Order: sequence, then structure tokens, then C-alpha cells
Amino acid sequence: MTRYARQMVLPEIGVDGQARLARAHVLVVGAGGLGVPVLQYLAGAGVGRITLVDGDTVETFNLHRQPLYRIDQLGQSKALAAAAALSALNPDVAVTPRVEWLDPATAPALVAGADLVLDCADTFAASLTLSDICRDMGKPLITASALALSGYVAGCCGGSPSLRAIFPDLPERGATCATAGVMGPVVGAIGALQAQMALSVLLGLTPSPLGQLVSLDAVRWRMGGFRFDRAPEPPAPLPFIARGQICADDLLIDLRTEAPPFSPDARHIPPENITTLTPPADRRVVLACATGLRAHNAGQALQSCWQGEIALLALND
Repeated sequence: MTRYARQMVLPEIGVDGQARLARAHVLVVGAGGLGVPVLQYLAGAGVGRITLVDGDTVETFNLHRQPLYRIDQLGQSKALAAAAALSALNPDVAVTPRVEWLDPATAPALVAGADLVLDCADTFAASLTLSDICRDMGKPLITASALALSGYVAGCCGGSPSLRAIFPDLPERGATCATAGVMGPVVGAIGALQAQMALSVLLGLTPSPLGQLVSLDAVRWRMGGFRFDRAPEPPAPLPFIARGQICADDLLIDLRTEAPPFSPDARHIPPENITTLTPPADRRVVLACATGLRAHNAGQALQSCWQGEIALLALND
């Protein structure tokens, strides 16, 4: 137990708490800027089992904010490279890498097998998909996002409101690290907070981080946050589906203006014209875009004038 002596001396942990960590199974979605510090700190703390989901590969532009990876690993799977590094860091931790993107069809089984879920994917579709599943299953979710010089981390579900309750309305346009940039220490700090929240949940520390949001602003050098224990859930959230969950009689709408329809059966309608659509009442409408952001916002607009079933599809897999 020498490895964990400095944390076991804490009265909040002790021998019993360390045993709880060793028995825990955590699902981590994303091995990028957020996932790197999360994975390192969870493995270092002695979390017994980690399932890691990421379909990306190591790229040169990742290295400034993902120091787990090396220049000689360019082109390798992040999930496999991270698993090897974590095994070297702590061979007592069992890491199961899954080289794939999070899929709404397979995600429920992954969540069901875990005690805690960490959303390190930092995409609208993945975050909302994990939040919906964790809400329905009563599983705690630690979700986070970082961009440019700011970010936040929040403890959701598991008896607390979901991510949709915190952010019922999404922005019209979403920036990315490629378009807005990001500094390594910022995303590292958010990821470290995410890992601390996760350990606190696994250890059952009070007050619980579930129902708490913490923000970091590295421009004005301040941190903030608030409790959202009583935030109401949206009355009719729009679910994300996988391509394999499309049904033959679905009405497929491709909202992208930058690409041809993703399927021969899909109609191309710009998001601003979605309210002109008058689907049959008995058909499900599937709204598709690259990241899911335009689909979410268009779906909310369509809900205001049509009461039928709507599903969302993110095409960036």
C-alpha cells in the first residue's frame, strides 16, 4: 500500500476508501485533452477498472495539450496508446481500450457496466447521449468542456439533474479547438477537476460533487460555480441515435449546407427552413448534421410547430 500512502492518510479515504477505489469500474469516453489528466489521476489513485472509449489517433497538434502521448506514437490509436501508458504507470489498474467512437446504440451497455461515467469527449452528441443514458439508469456522470482559455466541469445524473437541465438551450454555433484554439494547462486543469469529482463520487465524500458546476476563466483569473440540484429537466428532450438505428420509414433530413445528403433517402433542408417541414404525424423525423448541434437546435424549432417524434443524428463519426 506504499503507492497510496499519501492519500490513504487522509481521513476521508483510509483503508476502506482505497478498497472502494480498487473495486470501482469507471467508463471514460475520450482520451484527448480532458481524458489525459483524468486517466492519469484515476490510474494513479488506484481505480481498479477503467474502460476507455476513443476512436481517434495521435496527431502532432494534440501533443501540446495531451502530454501522455509521444512523438513516436503519431498515427497510433489514442485508446491503445493511453492503455499502454496507464499500465506502465500502475499495473494494478485494468484498462480496457475500445478503439471506436461513442455510439448511441452500444453506449447503454457500456454505461450499465460502470459505476461512474466520465464524459471527456467534449462533443455535443456524445455529452448529451451519455447524459440521457446516465439519467435513465441513475448512473453518476462527470462531464466537462474546455475551449480557448476557459472551461467547466459538472457532476450530473446519479440522482442529480442531467446536463440538459443545466444547458436546456445550446448555442447556435459551436467553436472547436481547431477554430478557437485551446491552451494545454487550461484543459489540464479542467481534466484534473473532473478526476477529483470522480474520486469524490466513488469515495462517497460529502458534500457530493453531483449537482455542482465549477468553471475556470483563465483570462480574468477567476473560478466560479453554482449548485443546480433543483434545475428542471426539459419536458421533451431530443435523443441522439446511431446510423444503424435508422428505420425504413424514417423521414431523413440532412441539415448540412457544406455536403450532399448523407443518404439517398435523405432530403436536404437548411436549418433556418426546418419549420416549413410538414411531416406525416406517424413518421419519425431524423435530423442530421456534422456534430449534432444544428440538429438539436433545428429539432427544438420543429417541436414548436409539430408534435411528432424527432431523433438526432451526428455524422462526424
